[in-house]
This record gives sequence, structure tokens and C-alpha cells, in this order.
Amino acid sequence: MKKAEVVFIPTPGVGHLVSTLELAKLLINRDNRLRITVLVIKFPHTAEVDVYTKSLPITDSLHVINLPECSIPPNTPPSSSMNAIVEAQKPNVKQAVYNIITGSENGVLSALVVDMFCTTMIDIAKEFSVPGLVFFTAGIASLGLILHVHTLFERDNVDSTQLLQQTELTIPSFANLFPINSLPNFMLRKEWESFFMNFAGGLKKADGIIVNSFEELESHAVHSFSSHPDLPDFPIYPVGPLLNPEPKTKGTVDSGDIIKWLDDQAPFSVVFLCFGSKGSFEEDQVKEIAFAIENSGVHFVWSLCKPEPKGTMIAPSDYPLSELDSLLPEGFLDRTAEIGKVIGWAPQAQILAHPATGGFVSHCGWNSTLESIYFGVPIATWPLSAEQQSNAFELVCELKMGVEIALDYRVEFGGGANYLLTAEKIKRGINSVLDKDGAVRDKVNEMSEKSRKTLLEGGSSYAYLVILVKRLTTTLD
Repeated sequence: MKKAEVVFIPTPGVGHLVSTLELAKLLINRDNRLRITVLVIKFPHTAEVDVYTKSLPITDSLHVINLPECSIPPNTPPSSSMNAIVEAQKPNVKQAVYNIITGSENGVLSALVVDMFCTTMIDIAKEFSVPGLVFFTAGIASLGLILHVHTLFERDNVDSTQLLQQTELTIPSFANLFPINSLPNFMLRKEWESFFMNFAGGLKKADGIIVNSFEELESHAVHSFSSHPDLPDFPIYPVGPLLNPEPKTKGTVDSGDIIKWLDDQAPFSVVFLCFGSKGSFEEDQVKEIAFAIENSGVHFVWSLCKPEPKGTMIAPSDYPLSELDSLLPEGFLDRTAEIGKVIGWAPQAQILAHPATGGFVSHCGWNSTLESIYFGVPIATWPLSAEQQSNAFELVCELKMGVEIALDYRVEFGGGANYLLTAEKIKRGINSVLDKDGAVRDKVNEMSEKSRKTLLEGGSSYAYLVILVKRLTTTLD
């Protein structure tokens, strides 16, 4: 049987790779005429992606090719490093695509699906005369925000300095006026301007965008794409939620112990604090979190990571116990031993799925947001970087599915945070997110139901997936 060959190019890094693999599996399960090859670009000196790719079942329909590692010039600034890696890999990608179409597998190249940060690869799709689709791993409102601000920069000659003189913006993909201080860092900093223009301009070159979200969740944003003249008129395919399976790496804590401890807690009584694989805080902020937890008296699981050395791209690590003692307020671990756990790496999906978990203090990364909604756990928002501020605003102000700890907290790249969040404010958020009878919890429960049904027949993501598969298999008709 002839197959439609689709080549996926995820951004370097585990987060993007895992959701790419989930999308690939979803597509081949829907239509056995698809064959997908994932071209893996690695950051120099990282082995963690191998853990994922080696655990994949080897099938005729899904192949993984590790591209040769490329080095980039040593003094490349952070804002250009991703682009430099992707550019350096172009010849390897071209060769891999050429090998696929001239191989003996009897397939027809039907599309390149490139990650949101690999859009310069769309040029390669054009060279092979196939559609270049983008896989956007954040939400649809976020996509609309990026595209619209790019239009303001390009068409209206607005720049980051002028943005900062305003307090709010009208953004088509948001129903409410959008606060300037919830814009992503890369739109507000002069040194990131060329990164942003390349990134957003690249998205506009796509022949369509696949989004890890679903229409029932972001209906206003989805409809803005078909109704607003300022947004590009390419098709979008919201086919989520594509949830990450459990990470294969482990910290110093046995996840079984955490789950056993949760088994002994009352339903909805535990607050879970976790800030993603890159989330960490300076010592003064850690102490404020500890005071907030202790003063609230709630039961808790706190995933606390040690910051990476300044100016590096190494992920945060777990604290050794000896360091934890001196970092936290004196006696904190002893006084809270009965009511909580301070851990390093956390089995996030398992904790969110547990009936004892009643609230989630989160950085509002999009994967974490989708998981939280899926498992019906309200979020107290504490964004750190990337597009997390706009996700926090969307959760609290648009969707009414989160409570606010902060909407504009941000950690500068290679620097500190813009302000210190006080124990009092954190405590208010913790108490509020655990409210058992609140309107926010009702909203989250209702959306949790919808997120479980949307990929089944009759759901919107199922319908978009059918349209997407039809497009990817037209070469076979």
C-alpha cells in the first residue's frame, strides 16, 4: 500500500519533542496510510531526548532519525542560538528528506510539519513542492497575540518602546483588552526584537497551523481566525489536548512515595506547587513561598528546584537535602513534616490526576495548563517566562478557570525576577484555589469533561483531525 510520507521537525528540547510524538501517534492511529518520520535536532551536549525516542515502539508507520549534531559559534547570544541551530541543520534536513523520497519505501512526500521555532524549514517544504505546516505547541489565543503584534510592528511601525508606553492592547484572539505587562518578554525587549520578527514572520509563511488546543476551550480565539481581517486566513487545526505521558527521567524522590502519601489525604485538600522543568527561584522568593505555605496551614506537595548557574541553558536540578535545610526557613521541614512534602522533580500528571489534589500553583506553561484542565484541577497563576504571562491572563480573565497569584511576574533571561511576590499574596492564592465550592472549580470541572470528549467522534478536535488527515493524504488520491 502506498503511504503519504509526512516529515516532522520538532524544536530541540524534550517539551516540544514529546508533544510532537503525541501528534504523530494520533495521526497514524487515525489513518494507516500515513507514514511519519521525526527528524530530531539535539542541543549540543544533551542526552535526555534519547530516553524518549528509544522508548518508542518501532513500527512501519513511525520512524525517528537523529540528525548529526551541529555546533554553533561560542559567542552566539541567547536570542539567536535557536535560530543558529536550526539554520545549521538545514543541509541535514534536506538530505534526510531527499533520502526519504528516493528510498525504497514506496511513499509520496505529502508535507513537512515544522515546530513553531523551526519555521525557516518551511523553505525546504517549498523546495520539495509540498505544504509546510507549523505545529504550534502553545494555545490559539497566544498564536493570535503573536501574529497580531507582529502585524503592528511590521504594518504600523510600532516597536517595543512604543508598546511599553501603553497599558492595554486590543488583540483579536482575546475577548478582553490585553494588559501590556502580560506580554511575553520577547515582545518587550529591544534585544529580542529580531528574534520575535523572524519567529512571528515565519509563522505567517505557513500553509496551515496545527495547534495543541481545542475549540471548546478557546472558542473566541478559534473564531477570531475566521472572522478578523487582521489575522492571517490560513487554516488552523486545533487537535488537542495532546497530553504528555509521564516523563521518563526521575529525580531523587520515588514517585510511589508521593502517591502513597496522597492516598492518605482527604479529597481536594492538597495544593501542588510546581513550576515546570525550567522553573526555579532565588532564595528570598523561596522563603516567601515557605511562609505562605506554613501560614495557610494547607496540606501540600512542593516541587522545588535549584536554579541553573547564571547565564547557562542547563535545566534546574534537585536540591540535596543538606542544602534544602539551610535554604528554607529554620525548622520549616520539621514543622510541616506531617502536612506536606518538599520534593525535587515531580511526577506531575500522576499528582494532578490524584483525587487528593485540589489546586495547582503553576507557571502556566501550556502543557501544564492542558493537564490541569484535563484532570479538573484549578490553577493559581504564577507565570515565569515565554508566553506564560498571556496564558495566566487567559486562564484568569478570559476563561475564568484560574485564580491570580500574579499575571505579570517574569524572570529575565540570565537575570532575576521583576519583583518579589509576598507570602501574603501567595497565601491568598493558595486558599482561593482550594475553594471546594467556587465558580472556578465548577468551570474547570465542566471543561475537564469537554477535554476528554473532544478527540472522540462528535468532538471538535476529532473533526479538525479528519480535515487535517484528508489534507495530508491528498497525494494518494
